[in-house]
Amino acid sequence: MSALPLTAEFFPMNARDLDAVAALEASLQAFPWSRGNFADSLAGGHSVWVLRLGGELIGFSVVMRVIDEAHLLNIGVDHRHQGRGHGARLLRHAMECARLGGASKIFLEVRPSNARAVDLYRHFGFRQIGLRKGYYPAAVGREDALIFDKELA
Repeated sequence: MSALPLTAEFFPMNARDLDAVAALEASLQAFPWSRGNFADSLAGGHSVWVLRLGGELIGFSVVMRVIDEAHLLNIGVDHRHQGRGHGARLLRHAMECARLGGASKIFLEVRPSNARAVDLYRHFGFRQIGLRKGYYPAAVGREDALIFDKELA
């Protein structure tokens, strides 16, 4: 008899998630957001979500809405669960929450060196609309950011 597959579920992020989300972010980024950055996003009323698989926190997203636009500020999936469609689920969920909240367009920045993320965004129909020079800290100097947007129909 085999066990049923686990289902990934979305939950609004709350204060009890902050330590786990900050730890996950630290495992994913060389220059991670701090626990305080996530706490500020919660306090600021941003659309902040976690993705759980069998109760285990495996991903998160943070979207800021301003009038009729949204900005994907941060998104991440645990390394052990990447390549299984969870990033696509998180992105789809973030866009839908933004649309339902009244946003007609969503923006984001991404490192050019993050080819996997760039490919994901392009797969979802994001288009590059600009470049921010020296936007991200890097091991040596700074790294540019590609600016993408997408209409939310």
